[in-house]
Amino acid sequence: MLRLAWPVLLEQILITLVGLADLWLTGNFLEQPHLAAIGFMSYVLWLIPSTFGAVAIGATALTARFVGAGQRDDASRVANQALLIGVAFAAVVTLAVGCGGGLFVGALRLPADAAPLAERYLWLLTPVIGAMMAEQVGIACLRGAGDTLSGFVAMALVNVVNIAVGACLVMGLGPFPKLGWDGLAIGTACGYLVGAAVILGLLVRGRAGLRLRWSLLRPDRELIGRLLRIGVPGGTDMLLVVCCHLWFVSIINSLGTLAAAAHGLGVRIESLAYLPGSAFHVAAATLTGQYLGAGDYRRAVQGVRMACLVGGGVMVSAGLLFFFCGEALTSVFLGSSNRATAELTVPLLKVVAVSMPSLALSIILTGALRGAGDTRWPLVFTLVGFLGVRIPAAYLLAWDEVPLSWLGLTLPGLGLGVMGAWYAMVADVVLRSLLVLWRFTHGGWSRLRV
Repeated sequence: MLRLAWPVLLEQILITLVGLADLWLTGNFLEQPHLAAIGFMSYVLWLIPSTFGAVAIGATALTARFVGAGQRDDASRVANQALLIGVAFAAVVTLAVGCGGGLFVGALRLPADAAPLAERYLWLLTPVIGAMMAEQVGIACLRGAGDTLSGFVAMALVNVVNIAVGACLVMGLGPFPKLGWDGLAIGTACGYLVGAAVILGLLVRGRAGLRLRWSLLRPDRELIGRLLRIGVPGGTDMLLVVCCHLWFVSIINSLGTLAAAAHGLGVRIESLAYLPGSAFHVAAATLTGQYLGAGDYRRAVQGVRMACLVGGGVMVSAGLLFFFCGEALTSVFLGSSNRATAELTVPLLKVVAVSMPSLALSIILTGALRGAGDTRWPLVFTLVGFLGVRIPAAYLLAWDEVPLSWLGLTLPGLGLGVMGAWYAMVADVVLRSLLVLWRFTHGGWSRLRV
């Protein structure tokens, strides 16, 4: 478990460092509208790769099953077919973002001074959406085969390029022009291009028993059907989570630039706690898939329990850091001109710290279910948590009044602002953790045929 988890943990740390570096550059060299825009873009950079989740989740589950059963050739076929499907997905997403990016930003109620910045960033990012897909799907295949080190190496190079190019272009260091906001977007785009080149290069040469071959890139209807049967519910789950997060952030954006900036900063800092969760999510998915492929249910359960124990312990420790050191954390990223943002963010970190045990269970156990191919139940839990709790509660807790235009009514709200929205977020996380824990203890995931 640790051999699988530690490279992913380091990989996630590097990814987070890029986001934090962008946040630091924005907070120290740009203005409050840029902070609101960079917070919004953190969601967009989560949304776009999630559109390839249907391919990535199915690829991880099937690859792990075949590797566990000792069928490496079939695992290699999965990798080739996954990338083939990914190309089609990437073409659709690129067209959608290129044509509707401005409408998308407008629909999410980003403040007027921040919306043009987000549109500009998105426009600069659109040409590298295909690279995002290749990186996402390729790493998913390698993880299913038990190789989590390659993703770490690729992301190390990605982060060096991203931070170096972004910092040089924002500040105008050396021979680089001073591009400000555009420099952040260009650095991100360069990083994705490097990541895709590294992962595709490894697969062309052959890695962990997986290899790209022209002969295996012809469409295999049966295998594509198996991939999508597992991946579509899981990918829909991922996409729904992100879309609901965007709906959630639109509620916060409507509260003004200060609330949007504080939320963006809080989310960036909170992402530190996702690092061990993401690492042990991957470890649980790989262990579950491979042990079920080998017919060893007992070891699958033991692996998942250990992932929850270790990963959850680290996440709870991060929660304690948020609760007691929130002011110090916010001061790292903001200059003196953004003190109002810092003062509003510190209480948010205290609120989210309480949810760390529940968040750990939700993330890691969902990984275990996906690794087993059980992707439908997590989708149901997402619908219940977000649409039944988080979104309606955010409206009622954050706004003074909630208009129900289709009924001609207006409900009174508590008017707690961004703090109320974060209370709703914690309630949702707690509920979903209980639901996914029930599904895991039920054991139905172990009897699925993929």
